[in-house]
Amino acid sequence: MKYRKQNNNYKLFIFFIAALMLVGGMLVAALIYFGSTGQLSEFMRTVSETLRSKGIYGVFAVFWLAVIPLLLIALIIIVLVRRKKFRAFEDTWMSATELAARHEAERKAKEEAAKSAVPDPRFSMLNTLDAKKVRPQEGTGTKISSLRELCEKFRDFAAAKMGLFYDISTIREFIAGLAVSHIIILQGMSGTGKTSLAYAFGEFLGNPSVIIPVQPMWKERTDLLGYYNEFTHKYNETLLLQKMYEANGRKEMYIAVLDEVNIARVEYYFAEFLSLLEIPDTNSRYLDVVPDKWKNDPAALKDGRIRLPDNMWFIGTANNDDSTFAISDKVYDRAMVLDFHTKAEEFPVDDAEEKSHPVSFTARQFENLVAKEQEWFELTTRNEHRLKTLDEYLIEKFQITFGNRIMRQIRSYISVYVACGGEELNALDDILGKKVFRKLASLNAAYVRSEGEALCDFLDRLFGDDRMPKCKETVRIIVRNG
Repeated sequence: MKYRKQNNNYKLFIFFIAALMLVGGMLVAALIYFGSTGQLSEFMRTVSETLRSKGIYGVFAVFWLAVIPLLLIALIIIVLVRRKKFRAFEDTWMSATELAARHEAERKAKEEAAKSAVPDPRFSMLNTLDAKKVRPQEGTGTKISSLRELCEKFRDFAAAKMGLFYDISTIREFIAGLAVSHIIILQGMSGTGKTSLAYAFGEFLGNPSVIIPVQPMWKERTDLLGYYNEFTHKYNETLLLQKMYEANGRKEMYIAVLDEVNIARVEYYFAEFLSLLEIPDTNSRYLDVVPDKWKNDPAALKDGRIRLPDNMWFIGTANNDDSTFAISDKVYDRAMVLDFHTKAEEFPVDDAEEKSHPVSFTARQFENLVAKEQEWFELTTRNEHRLKTLDEYLIEKFQITFGNRIMRQIRSYISVYVACGGEELNALDDILGKKVFRKLASLNAAYVRSEGEALCDFLDRLFGDDRMPKCKETVRIIVRNG
């Protein structure tokens, strides 16, 4: 291209020189001819007369015969003089174009390099857990042969090691609740040992519970798991996220305590957890952490998501006062509930030193014990008939029913409670009061007041006098508060 351009410039130069010689030669020849013959003055006079007599035609003729050749000569001279400047301008313009193209190429190269470069890790704590090789690790655990033994050992441990005293029925309700659901709500008056029970169980397992103080402004999942900071390019990792990540690589039971769970709306910030825990396949329970995947993200994150560990239980402590929100049916239906109204009395513990040692009890061991008990246990025919009769009565009088989920929970809860050393009717009284009769609070208060005592009388006739004290107490509290 450069050679062709130079060749074209050379031809143009030759053309201008030829034109100059032709036009200039004709003018010089004419001047010499008229000067040698003495007709130059005659020629000038003729031109003058032509201009006067012929008007515009004369001007036109003189213009083409004299002025145009002179202008052409002047143009050729200017081109020859300015030729070097034109070439310098052209060279400058070409240099600027090439420079701009070079800068654009460098910019694109930098962008490609930035895309292929590995940024600094955004998960510092989770990557640290990977570096410590927390995942994966098998746990063997201490041999515990039955759920009854588990309840007794935990009760003795809490008393001997931590000075916490609980009634054995409370321990049975707690263990049975863990067997039915991964969400437990401990509710009641402040100072009755709700948080202490959850904390003590973590100590008993040799895997301390993580305490998460709920904040009043919490509204969504990121309040529990953290968020990616666009300015620092780092992820703000919460303690719960770290424990969930750790639990995914281990076999121990993990306890996450949501302290004052109802100081914010549980159904808002815990909504995705509630939905995922309903999925039967535990390997399909994934929570979004970040929207994309980086090469140096922690190994257990799958496309920016973390698996909800099946060996983690969420225990919420709830105070029922004016500073808290009411817990919705969506939460109550999925959770197991323990009521704390009074503190248990102290009791002596034999061999306190021996019983103050924690156990290494794995989640798989617990699940196997629960499955074994549920496999052989069935509700008695009499209680099956009682439940059917009670369901028909509640539908007729109050338009509420058990539902499939509650029936499934009732069967599972009673089997574990009995395996823990309790009685079937006591377990039925406990779970019916928390799962079924609690729904009366959402009905018309005047109607519930008018039918409340009749319902208590019906319970006495169906189950025996004062055999369902918790259900009757729940009904009377609702009547009194309504």
